[in-house]
Amino acid sequence: MISVGIDVSKGKSTVCILKPYGEIVCSPFEMQHVEKGLDGLDSILQKLDGEIRIVMEATGIYHLPVLTYLTEKGYFVSVVNPFVMKSFAKNNDFRGAKTDKLDSIMIANYGIEKWYKLQKYEGAEEVYAELKLLGRRYRYYMELHVKALQELTHILDYVMPGIKKKFSSWNES
Repeated sequence: MISVGIDVSKGKSTVCILKPYGEIVCSPFEMQHVEKGLDGLDSILQKLDGEIRIVMEATGIYHLPVLTYLTEKGYFVSVVNPFVMKSFAKNNDFRGAKTDKLDSIMIANYGIEKWYKLQKYEGAEEVYAELKLLGRRYRYYMELHVKALQELTHILDYVMPGIKKKFSSWNES
């Protein structure tokens, strides 16, 4: 029973590996979200004996590269809602200074304590995250489109008043 807690940030993560009763297998260390960093984590995990479960918080899109890499390698990965993790920290006296190292330890402890309740990541989250991102980009470009049309209308009204009447399908949106 080995729990890997990963505190994910933009471009890097802090990883801690624990066994039951708080036995530290690997002290917290930083890993970059690049192939070299992920391969390094994989080589550490391959050297471990016993069942491994990896736990990380959902962090918008920042956790997706790590999640994708680890699931493609066949690891059991559980992505936990940050509110659940915050509640766990509050109920288990993980208070005081909030650092990436302490968070990775707390996440690994969550993995040990909730070992049999951890839900394996199934893949739908990545699709929803991509759809969410695409939806945001679509809204952004539609807003740009509308602003450009409005600006064009204002310029035309200034330069050629009444020109819009010559076009039957003029629409500012």
